[in-house]
Amino acid sequence: MATIEILGVPHAYELTAPTSCPDTLVFVHGWLNSRGYWQPVISRLSATFQCLSYDLRGFGESQPNGKTNFLHEETSFYLSSNEGSDFVNPFDSLYTPAAYARDLTILLEQLNITSAWLVGHSLGGTIALWEAAQNPDRVRGVICINAGGGIYLKEAFEQFRSVGQRFLQLRPRWLKQVPLIDLLFCRASVARPLERHWARQRVIDFVVANPEAALGTLLDFTTEEEINRLPQLVSQLKQPVYFLAGTEDKVMEPKYVRHLASFHQLFQYCGDNVIEIPNCGHLAMLEQPDVVAAHISSIVTPHTQTEEESGRGGDKGTRGGHFRKEVPSVVDAKRLPEEESVPRQTEEEKVFIPKMNTE
Repeated sequence: MATIEILGVPHAYELTAPTSCPDTLVFVHGWLNSRGYWQPVISRLSATFQCLSYDLRGFGESQPNGKTNFLHEETSFYLSSNEGSDFVNPFDSLYTPAAYARDLTILLEQLNITSAWLVGHSLGGTIALWEAAQNPDRVRGVICINAGGGIYLKEAFEQFRSVGQRFLQLRPRWLKQVPLIDLLFCRASVARPLERHWARQRVIDFVVANPEAALGTLLDFTTEEEINRLPQLVSQLKQPVYFLAGTEDKVMEPKYVRHLASFHQLFQYCGDNVIEIPNCGHLAMLEQPDVVAAHISSIVTPHTQTEEESGRGGDKGTRGGHFRKEVPSVVDAKRLPEEESVPRQTEEEKVFIPKMNTE
């Protein structure tokens, strides 16, 4: 493990050796998780791609040494590809998606990573989308795993935040010493039980997460403004964006993944940019690492080959955050019949209640 200080907080990260592929895969974990959850996928990809995983600020081993003093005037930005748009976002909180994307921008700059595909899980998917908007020349594409949404229902999200706050209060340090407590985490949010060492890691990450960061992300990622902003952000991204959904995911059901995906141009260009993984819940990278790694490779490799054929820096078909209309289709992607496509908000969605989870 190595660390880099970002705005006063040491960030833990792991970076594999460079390969012949010009793009680095950057893995962004979800809420109350840590970078280690990506290891089963990275071990299957690192021979082909350089891989970076890191702990988000306040999670895992990226813990503040004290109360961090961020300079707000230095952490506000205008999305370079959307000047004058509604995406002007002052950093009035340290825990918004935009603030975490800013952290990622600094990390990539310090590691001199100039060409990246972002792979984000759940909350990490939102951060990846924001980073793609904020940093289009560096980010070649995004793969969101168990991530979607973009529909704000006031009562449901108020309940979600209330339950979440109570959930975070039940985190005594001695909890991880309770015999068999990991058995509860073996089954939470997954289609089939995890190996116990992953359940133990979930307990540890749940307990050690910085209280301010855990609560701040819960509240700031689920405001009406942030939820409603996400589909618009996705619709304006020029990079390719793909979504992997677990068919048994009860935290982020496939129809809500497909809803957010439908705002991106790839949804029209190649029929679909959503891949459903059978017998998979909300932790696809642990439940189905072989499948996830295979899909990541099948998505990224054709785009990388297209870039090399067109010349890095010449044709903007894939450079600088743009992609060609004839993007390669993804193997085994399931196309949603037109009559079943998810509208912007249906009657069914009006009774959608977000599920409480530890991701």
